[in-house]
Amino acid sequence: MSFKVINGDITKMKVDAIVNAANTHLLAGGGVCGAIFRAAGHSQLQAACDKVSPIETGGAVATPAFKLNAKIIIHTAGPVWNGGNNNEFEKLKNCYTNSLKVAVDNNCKSIAFPLISSGIYGVPKDVAMEAAKTAIETFLKDDDLEVYLVLFG
Repeated sequence: MSFKVINGDITKMKVDAIVNAANTHLLAGGGVCGAIFRAAGHSQLQAACDKVSPIETGGAVATPAFKLNAKIIIHTAGPVWNGGNNNEFEKLKNCYTNSLKVAVDNNCKSIAFPLISSGIYGVPKDVAMEAAKTAIETFLKDDDLEVYLVLFG
């Protein structure tokens, strides 16, 4: 089990899987999603996303990583913050757990996450961090992966 929180640029990570904080339709957006689309190759990645979308909030699917230093991109749709009264914490934990399952199913040994939903989706950073930590540490009790939580800025 290896879980590290680091500062950096997720698009530069040399891991098997990079996680994209996506919307349910897997359309290119801003923030980390936009950065991943730009680094991977926008048109190729959007075409791949179109084949596997839409997904539910908390769900996760994989596409090729194209120009990134990874095998795959795992796309997960985080919740929009509504004050914490709409099961956002559980949905956010599901993003991490389901992404980790997709990574294992794709024979990945390492994975890099952004802090999902902590940008324009408005989840407070402490809540987002607690959801990430809880889900990742629980998952790693049974599976051996190298997991990075990559914070930007």
